[in-house]
Amino acid sequence: MLRLIDAPAVEAALPFDTLVNALRQAFAAGAEVPQRHVHTMPDGAGGHVTSLLMPAWTAPTAGDGGFYGVKIVNVAPGNAARGLPGLHGSYLLFEAATGRPLALLDADVLTARRTAAASALAGAFLSRPDARRLLVLGAGRVAALLPAAYSAVRPIRHVAVWARRPEAAATLAVRWQAAGYDTELVDDTELPAAVAAADIVSCATLATEPLVQGAWLPPGSHLDLIGGFTPAMREADDECFRGARIAIDTDEALAKAGDLLGPISRGVFTAADVRATLTQLCRGTVPGRTQEKQRTVFKSVGTALEDLAAARLVWAATGS
Repeated sequence: MLRLIDAPAVEAALPFDTLVNALRQAFAAGAEVPQRHVHTMPDGAGGHVTSLLMPAWTAPTAGDGGFYGVKIVNVAPGNAARGLPGLHGSYLLFEAATGRPLALLDADVLTARRTAAASALAGAFLSRPDARRLLVLGAGRVAALLPAAYSAVRPIRHVAVWARRPEAAATLAVRWQAAGYDTELVDDTELPAAVAAADIVSCATLATEPLVQGAWLPPGSHLDLIGGFTPAMREADDECFRGARIAIDTDEALAKAGDLLGPISRGVFTAADVRATLTQLCRGTVPGRTQEKQRTVFKSVGTALEDLAAARLVWAATGS
């Protein structure tokens, strides 16, 4: 019988320490991950909704039927004006050997938690081990999770937050303060100084113009770019990449991410200058940070491997 697993159950099954470790193991082991399908639909108000279909599977082995999963996630930038989340998704998990449906999961929570966990996993390789000061740009579902996710791999104590809507940033600051973090609200004029003071800068927005300037980033900092998943989206300017050690979640980022495509087209760096993927980092075939004062940048566009790893955790935790 198909099991329906709602948002609270998904959240309870995915604590960040466990999830980051599961992603590390999944990237090291690998899975079959076909290229995602992307479809664009009008939203009836002059905007559009982007629908992504993301499949992945692991092969059956002796005593294990393997798993096959498909996520459908719909991104609607216009939802902010409607008072709705900008992302909605569902995840279907199957037994790979038989095609038998196992579970339908709330993919909003799954996506947000695996996305934050993937950034924390990258940060475990790329940020300084003593990183304590985190700056978050954005106030959405993923942004809200970043302090907890990074705290699974780094001793985060101070969290600053900037968002286009100051009231949303203020709400997050109150929540993080209650969770034990020293928090700080940052406005537009304070953003350069906040970037300069941060050990880790994590951007989780739907920006189409750069928010972070490389001139603001200090030596030894780590820049985490989450939000942009199309060629038209950007969170960082060209100087953020110049001279930095660059890593990506998968090679697909080089075809999808405006943060990478723009600077590459202008000769700031080449695809060959991208030093590592998460698979290479997790397998230990390529090092992460190599110098204390080195600037690092991680760009992610998401991968169905992460969804499958998270869905398997949920399946196991809810009585598989």
